[in-house]
Amino acid sequence: MSKITEYFKDTKAELKHVIWPSKSQTFYYTLIVIILSVVIAYYLGIFDFIFSSWLQKVIAI
Repeated sequence: MSKITEYFKDTKAELKHVIWPSKSQTFYYTLIVIILSVVIAYYLGIFDFIFSSWLQKVIAI
């Protein structure tokens, strides 16, 4: 039981060393992740459409 208690004490001590982002940094980082996700999804959707069209033409021959 003492190992579990020691683990939580060490974890709490380490969390005091963490530099947490501000509210505005968190907002901007979240916005960047959302925008990049949409851009990548759009890119993959276009690639999938082109590949599917090409594959249908190849199969139809």
